[in-house]
This record gives sequence, C-alpha cells and structure tokens, in this order.
Amino acid sequence: MSISSINYSSSVLGAQIRNINQQLTDLSTQLSTGKLSQNYSGMGTNEGFAIAGRSQLSNIAAYTDTITNVNVNINLANTALQSLTTIRTNTQTGSASTAQDLNVNGQTVAQNTAAAQFGSMVGVLNTQSGNRYLFSGTAYNTQPVANAGDIINGTTTQAGFKTVMAERQAADLGANGMGRLVQAQPTPSSVKVSEDAAGSPFGLKIKAVSSTLTGATVTGPSGSPVSFSVDLNGVNPNNGDKLSVQFTLPDGTTEQIDLTASTATPTPLGSFAIDASVPVNPNNTAANLNTALNTAIKKLANTSLVAASAVTAGDNFFNTASSVTGTTAVTNQVAPPASNIATGATALSGASGSDSITPGFSAGDTITVNGTTLTFVNSGATGNQLNVTDSIQTLMSKIDQITGTSKPSTIHGGVITINTDDAASLSITGSSPGATAALGSLGFSTTPVTATQPPLRVGSSPASSATTLVNGSANTIKWYQGNDGPGSPRSTAVARVDDSVTVQYGAQANEDAIRRQLQAIAVFGTFSTTPGGQYSGGQVAALSLRTTQALTQQPGQQRIEDIQTDIAMAQNTMKDATTRQTQAKAQLQSIIDQAESAPQDQVASEILALQNALQASYQVTSNLAQLSLVKFL
Repeated sequence: MSISSINYSSSVLGAQIRNINQQLTDLSTQLSTGKLSQNYSGMGTNEGFAIAGRSQLSNIAAYTDTITNVNVNINLANTALQSLTTIRTNTQTGSASTAQDLNVNGQTVAQNTAAAQFGSMVGVLNTQSGNRYLFSGTAYNTQPVANAGDIINGTTTQAGFKTVMAERQAADLGANGMGRLVQAQPTPSSVKVSEDAAGSPFGLKIKAVSSTLTGATVTGPSGSPVSFSVDLNGVNPNNGDKLSVQFTLPDGTTEQIDLTASTATPTPLGSFAIDASVPVNPNNTAANLNTALNTAIKKLANTSLVAASAVTAGDNFFNTASSVTGTTAVTNQVAPPASNIATGATALSGASGSDSITPGFSAGDTITVNGTTLTFVNSGATGNQLNVTDSIQTLMSKIDQITGTSKPSTIHGGVITINTDDAASLSITGSSPGATAALGSLGFSTTPVTATQPPLRVGSSPASSATTLVNGSANTIKWYQGNDGPGSPRSTAVARVDDSVTVQYGAQANEDAIRRQLQAIAVFGTFSTTPGGQYSGGQVAALSLRTTQALTQQPGQQRIEDIQTDIAMAQNTMKDATTRQTQAKAQLQSIIDQAESAPQDQVASEILALQNALQASYQVTSNLAQLSLVKFL
C-alpha cells in the first residue's frame, strides 16, 4: 500500500487560501480605487444602469460645450447690437440739432459725424467669433457687409451709393429744376401745371388742388400725365383768397404749397399780387399767380424734393423691399409711387374716372399671390374673395395682406405699384385664363408678376429726362453679401442644447431694423450741398428732419432691441437647460456611484475578516505541514 503525500498546493485548504488571497487583492483594489471592479464583468448586475448614465453624462458634456460656444457668439452679437443702438442715438441727436452751418464740403458737423459712424457700423456688422461672421446668416464664412468705402464711393467697375444718389437727384429734380413739372399759361387768364411723363417714378407728383379764389375754375388733378389748371376767368380774386396744391414726394411724404391773393405792397412771402392797375386787368393777376407758383415749386423742388430724393436713393440702393408696376386706366385715386421697375399699357376699359376692377375680372376668376388664391365673385365677398365691383385699391390691399408689405401698394396717374418687403418671394399669377388677361389689363403684361431685386438705378441718360428705374445689380455695389434666403434670420444658426431643445440665434445685417439704420446714416453722412447756395440750408434742414424721423422707432417696425430680445430668449432657454442638466448630472452620477462604487467601510470590514480567516488558514496549514505518521497515529 502506498500513501500519497499531503501537498499544500493541491489541497482543498490551499485552494481556500488562494481564494482568500484573491479576495484580499480585489478588496484592496476596491479600497484604493473606490470602484467595485476594474472591468465591466466585475461590476455586477447594476452596471447596465451605470453605462446608460455615463452615456447621458457624455451627452450633457457635449451640450455644455455647445452652450458655452453659443453664449460666446450671443454675447458678441449683443455687444455689437448695443453698439448699433448707441450709434443710432448719437446720429439722431446730431440730425435733430438746429445747427446747419456748412463746411467747405457742404456738410454739417452732424453729417461728418454720421459718415464716421457709418464706417463704425459697417465694422460692427462684420464682427467675427472665431472664423464665423455673426451677421451673415447661414453664409457665416462670408463677410456680410462690403467695405464702407466701397459702399459709398464704389469701385472701378461698380458704382457706389454716392453715384446712385446723384443720379436719382438729377432724375427727380429735372433739367429745369422744377421737380419734373411743366408749367405754362395756356391762356392769359389761366395757369397749368403737369407732370412731364406718365408713369415716371421721378419728381413731384400732383396729389390734390383746392381753391377759394373768387370766380376761378380749378380743373384736375387728372389725365395722363397728371395735370391741373387754374383759370381766373377774367375775375380778380379777393384779398386773402387762397390756392393750395398738394404734392407727393418720392419718399412718400406730402408737402403743400399755399399761395394767398394779396393787395399788400410789397407782396408778402407766400402770396401773389392782385392787379391794382386802372383799369383792373385780371390777366396780370394770373401772370402774378403763375410767377409765384413757379417760385414756390422751384423752392419745394430744390429743398424738400432734393432731401426726399436722397432718402429714396437710399431705399433704391439698400432696401430689399421692391416693387413692380403696371399702367391702368385708373385716374381718380392718387397715392405716392414707390420704386417703379416695369410698366405696361392698359387694357382696362372701365368708365372714365372709375377705379372698379370690372370688366377686367369676372366672377370665377382666380389669381394666386405667393401661394394664396384670391377668388372673384359677383357679390358678398368674404375671406380671400373679392367682388368684381370692388376697387383696384381693394384688390391691392388684399395683395398687401398676403405679402405682408410694410409699404402699402399705390396708384398714381394710372400707374399701379405693388410693393413687397421680400422681392425674391413675390409671385402673382392668373390661375384662370380670364384672370391672366385681367392682370394684363392692369398693366402686368407677363406672368408671374415678380419684383426685381435692388439696387435700382436711373434707367437712361441723361438722368434729368429719365422715366424708368432699372435693375442695377450688374454695375452697382451689393452692400450686403451674406445669406439672403427666405425664412427668419434667427433660424440661420441653430444649436441643440438638450435632448429635445434647440435654440435659434442667427442674425443678418440686412434685417429691417439694421438695414433701415444703416441706410439712414449712409444717406445723412453722404449727402452734400453747395456751401452758400440759395437752397442749401433748406436741403440740409429737410434731410435732417427725415433722418431724425427715419431713426425714430415706429409702431410695427422691427427694432434692434427686438433682435436682442430674440437672442436673449435663446440665452434664457440655454440657462434653463443648464439648470436641468446640472440636476441630472448629480442624479446620474449617484446612479453610477451606486452601481460601481465600493463602500469603503464595508470593504474595510471584509478585508479585516478575510485577514483573520487567512491567518487562521495559515495556522492550520502550518500545523498540517508539521504532521508525521507517528504524530498522526
């Protein structure tokens, strides 16, 4: 019989000791690292929760980085916008001041300051955050605004605003300095004033005439081109009798000339002399009226009209609100024309002086405006319907409601002008054959009716006799070079800041509030006149008034503060998301800790128990190692 030796390494007791040693090693690692295990297999059944929690923490970390970056962009944009409001306030204060002293360049101190402020504003709008331009919309790699010097002065191949403004002034003033009006005395007892061309967007437009002149006959304004006449009929007016003529200027403002019949000597300003010769000759009074009216028109043309022309040139150059025109037979509605782009001959055959859309449109005809259908009915129109007996003004109002234009469409001298704030989106089509023909009768010979994007330039040379505006994009500086697509500028920069939360914080330099301010300051800072000229003071005073008004916030207009509010809302949204994420991080970390952390007290106790067990095992092993057959027996 053989007896196997007692081998420690292969004994049950040895295996137990090795197991205890491994447990001690694992517990010591847990004690030093605070973790249950150094690999997922040792983490236990709750490790799935920890893995999911760690994934969510990773997402939160990414959102935190995004929020940090977006906040940097928003803070920079807000600083830029605040600078713009300061520039607006300073320029408005300067334009509202009464000091009109001109320097050798024909500008006031306030205008010189505005020119410098224009450059500052361009610099602000070209602010970058890293390699991102903040006011370019989705075209964030593109400088949004052209260089200030190029915008004003142009380049070797493209005209700048100064050229556009000079052309427009020549076109509005006309060769005779009368605002494109023609004045004559058809008979010795009468005076007639007419616009020089039908459908022209330039110069003074006759809006209304009223008279208290005893024995006189006033005709018009009517006709094409629009005109009015005053015939004294061989009768002298009474002292204090008055003739009033209202004109619409290119910027849509209205001014009135009042001429009072007077027997005073010398004749007071704003009056005309009643003939006092013996025998009385009323034809001399008519000649005096003609002279006084000529003087008053020239003064109006060379002061307020020049200022209005500069403002309108700013609109032609800077404003993306465009218009399209057609010529119709309407004669009894008069309104300020906007920038005319195209005209067409009329086929509308309504009664003379009528403004009804009949017989151009018939019941059942439909037109589509920017995707919305307008239907013509015999009577009882509701919603997007029009009665065929409605006026053209009602039709245009319906179109304006759909396009959302900030500048109502107009009629003047048989010219229909449809305005839009987004030229790129304007589309008017005849959805039925009759409606297509009817649009043609309104002067729109091709469909869809669309608007041309600015810049707009005087259409022919010499400018003083031009009668059209044309698309000048081929040879004119484009001041805004960023994204110009449809949709909200805010949506051009979107960031996800939480699992189900995104913020929009984009901005564009051509937004209405920014564009209007840039335009007003450019006009004020660029315009100059002749120092010491007869009308120079009146020109600067009229322009200063318009600049002050342009920089005054009007109800319904976008404000720079509105943009700041929008991006502040984005910041508040991110702040709320950060608060939620901070709370979630604490909860997720707690879940991970519970799943993966080793409780230190418990580990220490287990280590102590294992050390005692190991010591006892070693003692037993030692005793067994000393065992012999003799001792065993």
